[in-house]
Amino acid sequence: MSDDLIRMTARDVVAKLRAKEISPLDLIDAAERRIAQCEPSINALPTLCLERGRDHARRLMRGEGREAEGEAGWLAGLPVAIKDVNDVAGVRTTYGSPIFKDHVPAASHPVVERIERKGGIVIAKSNTPEFASGGSTFNEVFGRTCNPWNTALTPGGSTGGGAAALAAGEIWLAHGSDHAGSLRRPASYCSVTGLRPSPGRVTRGTSNNLYAPLSVQGPMARTIGDLALFLDTMAGFCPRDPQTFDAPSIPFVTAVDAPIRPRRVAWTESFGGAFPVERETRDICKAALRHFETLGIPVEEAHPDPGQIAEAFMVLRAQSYVVDREPMLAEHRDRIKADIIWNTEEGLKATPSRIAWADRERAAFYRRVAQFFATYDVLVLPGASTPPFDVMKRMPAAIDGEPLDNYLGGSLVTAIPTLMGTPSLVMPCGFDQFGRPVGVQLVGSPRGEAPLLSAAALLETALGLEHHVPIDPRGGELPPGA
Repeated sequence: MSDDLIRMTARDVVAKLRAKEISPLDLIDAAERRIAQCEPSINALPTLCLERGRDHARRLMRGEGREAEGEAGWLAGLPVAIKDVNDVAGVRTTYGSPIFKDHVPAASHPVVERIERKGGIVIAKSNTPEFASGGSTFNEVFGRTCNPWNTALTPGGSTGGGAAALAAGEIWLAHGSDHAGSLRRPASYCSVTGLRPSPGRVTRGTSNNLYAPLSVQGPMARTIGDLALFLDTMAGFCPRDPQTFDAPSIPFVTAVDAPIRPRRVAWTESFGGAFPVERETRDICKAALRHFETLGIPVEEAHPDPGQIAEAFMVLRAQSYVVDREPMLAEHRDRIKADIIWNTEEGLKATPSRIAWADRERAAFYRRVAQFFATYDVLVLPGASTPPFDVMKRMPAAIDGEPLDNYLGGSLVTAIPTLMGTPSLVMPCGFDQFGRPVGVQLVGSPRGEAPLLSAAALLETALGLEHHVPIDPRGGELPPGA
């Protein structure tokens, strides 16, 4: 039964929990066995809190802590993993940094509190790059996370631990965060799903960048239905985050169970050449669009004009690093990785005029985005610029023959949708010639998570890839150029 439980979807498991056919303790036992089998190969969940989880399970089974049972997103005792950049009370939380290698917080992050209130049981912390900065998941505290599809490859970053744990069947749902693609790129690399919600849909807690919309919290899962369930768990107003707003009256899972077809779908390979994408990746993603066409949904090549938004993104991201990391650099510079120092110093060099230009550019881009979605319901593009690369590298050396001069060069395919200010998700769409997963990215209209999930559910059914994970971790060789 243990193996059967691990292979079930989160929604099916929650249904069994509600019917009392299984208990949360059964699930924790099943997850513990699977983690023991897989962790030596992938190192996705370096910190476990199984006994804390069992204590929570017993409380639920006694009828305690079930006040949210009738609400959307009720998990009924389902085990989940929390990215190691968010505090969990009484559990070692390092942020992937040697500065905090022994840190044990007394209180949980607000999104963790919300997940636990909705019946989610935290049993593990998932691995992340230092302070969630990077397109490959490794740090000095816990080392590298490997991709279950080929352990010689990276699962991506920065929610690489969560994505790898989902693909290997260690967990049913994984929490993550996203700035330039930290939920979406690992989803592409591990053949799972990841959703970057609209800013304010999910609480960021007490963020230092209080009114900045770049970084968000969100769900990862194996299927679109499970993704919608976990979004229902997380969504809603939080008094500690002034950007948040109330959850919708209709649950997001309804959009998956009774999907409404989009009227028109747009496709772009790269926003008119704003960034490079590997040719095979482009071809696999474009082929997935044929399934929309077989449903009678028009697909056209179109995109909002990006202007200079890629350059503006670099300016705005660097300013967020100044807010978060400048005080830390003054005290712990020798214990912070070079990429973070570089990004922070780029922000410190920017003039007020340069920052103002970036804000104006972002505002102008959003106006074009809003106009674009008056015509199209969904924008589709690749989920990552490359397939998974060598786990020992921090970034690919080049994309489609174009050398990269910094680690963010591989993230523009997700960073530009970040600045659109609308929800976006990545879902599996196929594999390249070397068996590496490829994901396709769907971008929705402003606060349009429900129609976005509807479109993704239709595509998922047509592609037939929703039950191809979990897998047993596989060793393998590096493909040429990886």
